[in-house]
Amino acid sequence: MDGFMDEKNVLKSFRHRKVLTIEQLVGLLQCSVITARRRLKKWKTYTSFNQNGRYYTLPEVPQFDKNGIWKYQAILFSKYGNLKETIIQLVKQSATGLSAREIAQIVELSSNSSFLSQLQNYSGIRREKHWGRFVYFSDEAEIYNRQKQKCISYPQGVVRFPSDTEAVMILVQFIKHPHISIEELAERITQQGRPIEASVIRSLLQHHELLKKTLDTKQ
Repeated sequence: MDGFMDEKNVLKSFRHRKVLTIEQLVGLLQCSVITARRRLKKWKTYTSFNQNGRYYTLPEVPQFDKNGIWKYQAILFSKYGNLKETIIQLVKQSATGLSAREIAQIVELSSNSSFLSQLQNYSGIRREKHWGRFVYFSDEAEIYNRQKQKCISYPQGVVRFPSDTEAVMILVQFIKHPHISIEELAERITQQGRPIEASVIRSLLQHHELLKKTLDTKQ
């Protein structure tokens, strides 16, 4: 039909632009919105999980990262589909579960987004509070047990030594507040978004021969 761009050229233009809105696709096809949506379904396009789901991309265009997310300009797409399914998969694939803050960082949501408050109601996710923060685990028994063990448990008699980042945070707080207890130190670190056990702090202070000084101040 004269004036209509054929499907082959539409697809070529679509790939070149990388993303399109439904309005832009209607313009290219010179068809109704209903027909354009049928084409999107036929082409098995991805829908953006932000920007109110306004954008579409062809399946061969995205280069998904390790989290299954592709970002084009400020537009986000997921190989898992919508935001809800993306979060469920992110939680499921995490080694130790994810906090709401960690989830928000990955999917680029505001930390106070109302969407995050709905997570506990999702089928596929279970929420528990550990070390002063909520952690989201998979609700599949085998995955949940593995995640939880790595998150909060260590072999009997073995005390985890802090990471370099944790060690810096502990020592900074210790210098600022030399007279607080180990438990109070742990609480301060946890409030900074880094949940940590008192035993981990104790191992660091013992290593640097600072434990006796801390205990002496509490006598």
